[in-house]
Amino acid sequence: MTDGADIHPTARKPGAWRAGWARLPLTGQLGVMILLFWAVTVVTVQFWPLAEPLDMVGRRLQPPSGDHWLGTDALGRDVLSRTLHGAVYTIPIAFAVVLSAVTIGSTFGALAGFFGGWVDAVIMRAADVTLSFPPILLAMTVAATLGPGLQNAAIAMVIVWWPIYARLMRAQVLEVRTREHVEAAVAGGAGRMRVLTVHVLPLCWTPTLINATMDFGQVALLAASLSFIGLGAAPPTPEWGSMISEGAAKFYSWWIAFGPGMAILSIVLAASFVGDALRDIFDKRSVE
Repeated sequence: MTDGADIHPTARKPGAWRAGWARLPLTGQLGVMILLFWAVTVVTVQFWPLAEPLDMVGRRLQPPSGDHWLGTDALGRDVLSRTLHGAVYTIPIAFAVVLSAVTIGSTFGALAGFFGGWVDAVIMRAADVTLSFPPILLAMTVAATLGPGLQNAAIAMVIVWWPIYARLMRAQVLEVRTREHVEAAVAGGAGRMRVLTVHVLPLCWTPTLINATMDFGQVALLAASLSFIGLGAAPPTPEWGSMISEGAAKFYSWWIAFGPGMAILSIVLAASFVGDALRDIFDKRSVE
């Protein structure tokens, strides 16, 4: 009797997750691993054997050593601990901003593209006015008006980012709504909202997903920038932007800003790597 039962045709098929992982280029896999590291850090860092980020645990301005791998700051606090705990502030804010901007912008963009007329005119003119300002300047203005704080900084960033997704979703809806299956649904008597939600929107999300992934790093950078100039998290909160601001005041103690600076760089690069990988996988027109 043969051992054919041991080589069942489904036994060697990789799972969906493994197949998706295999399709990612090396840079995409690296980006995913970096983002997963920071996600795990956000959830578990309070359980790590680190010094408390607000405690003075060593001499002031101590360079990196075996006791303090990234040295200590001007108050004797451990820079490595503060950098890792800083992820708890920056990353959730960036995720919330991107999610809110995608939700608000995509909703308005879908309505503008599908219904047209005065709905399109009002929404797109509001988006055009918002996009006419430099993003960092508009974010600074809104955050300064609302007052310092991470919550107000997040609101400012949502105001900056939602028009991007509104225009992107509008363009996708305008293209999809002219396809034959949409026209068939309309001819079959389907309501306008059903046509939009069932037959149009499911085909419009890929560019939004790619853009949101790339924007994640940019939002984290903008959040740190607002904190750097005093419009985000305020000291002694271990937020990356405020830590870099503290390091700028002690220029020759380079290690104070090195940790949070490298953390921000890793987030920006990882989000860019993953976004590029998703674009190569889903957007066939970008692959020659």
